[in-house]
Amino acid sequence: MKKIKVLLSAGGTGGHMYPLLAVAEALKTEVEKTEAKLDLSYFGAPGEYELYLKNAGISIHRIASSKMRRYFSIFNIIDFFKFIWSIPQALWKIFWFMPDVAFSKGGPGSLAVLYVCRFYRIPVIIHESDALPSLTTRAIAKFAKLIELSWESASGYLPTTKIKITGNPIRREVIFEDRDFSPEAKIAAKRTLKFDENLELILILGGSQGATTINDFVLEVLGEIGDRAQILHQVGVSPYSSYMKTLQGISGGLNKEILKRYHPVPFLQNDLRTALIAADLVISRAGAGAIFEIAAAGRPAILIPLQSSANDHQNENAFQYRSAGACEVIGEENLEPSIGASIIKSLLDDPGKLQKMSENALKFAKPSAANTIAADILSIINS
Repeated sequence: MKKIKVLLSAGGTGGHMYPLLAVAEALKTEVEKTEAKLDLSYFGAPGEYELYLKNAGISIHRIASSKMRRYFSIFNIIDFFKFIWSIPQALWKIFWFMPDVAFSKGGPGSLAVLYVCRFYRIPVIIHESDALPSLTTRAIAKFAKLIELSWESASGYLPTTKIKITGNPIRREVIFEDRDFSPEAKIAAKRTLKFDENLELILILGGSQGATTINDFVLEVLGEIGDRAQILHQVGVSPYSSYMKTLQGISGGLNKEILKRYHPVPFLQNDLRTALIAADLVISRAGAGAIFEIAAAGRPAILIPLQSSANDHQNENAFQYRSAGACEVIGEENLEPSIGASIIKSLLDDPGKLQKMSENALKFAKPSAANTIAADILSIINS
């Protein structure tokens, strides 16, 4: 039986790991159609996603992770030595695995792994999620066999002969069918989440770790927005406890009906798909993963880019997505309660605009990105 060995590498954030896992699942599906056996191994620092990798049947080979910051920090010195140490680690561990191909989502920790792959003449495929490519992507692009991008705008920074626009791989849980876009599906989803089917629902996503700026904004406008719509708010696992204490402190000044309509939760691990189907409007950060999942659901959005994101990539993601006509953008510096509340209410009061944004989101979406990338990986192996 033929054995296919694929090396996987990525930074330790959800923006890197979820797309990587989506591609791994697509690879397994494709290889199951053949008589070959697939061996997937992750090289790097898995961080909090170790269990996700193991559950996906991916073996883990730990390589020290290092990060180059674009500002002065003592940690740059420490991470320099971690990078030096990661090279012999990768040389030794990759030698014993010796994959047919390496696929990387980039990010801290993957650079040494991919340089070692180049040393061993292992074909490298990289995927860049953001509209502005990272330093790691730019460095690896010089010797990568194929560069796959979520955004066409990123191609201007990379060797054009190697580029393919695929979109961003999304989790299998948030791939939607035609029936999910029907009014009946939205009603059923609202009922499942215990919301009123006759009132608009705003879904607010701050990521698994939450977003302090967005959480603070919600507390400031809850009285005004909660009077107009229902709200499902992913607060974040870490800040949830302190957030609920703050909410309890201000709840005395809020109408009981508003509090009844407001559902803050730590994390929508198993309910994200249902929440996206139920939502009439999504408010989110502007990470590529979030944008492409919102687009796949065909939901109009308000994006609030993280001002301190590396290379300012969230701002670029947001403005590129806005140019597709699928969202509004509010910069963190402009996230005043009066401005934000006004934009939210004006959108809810304009169903025609919401419908147009929804249509544009679906036109933008590329829900088969993981399958496309998996096919490209197997094509390079078989070439």
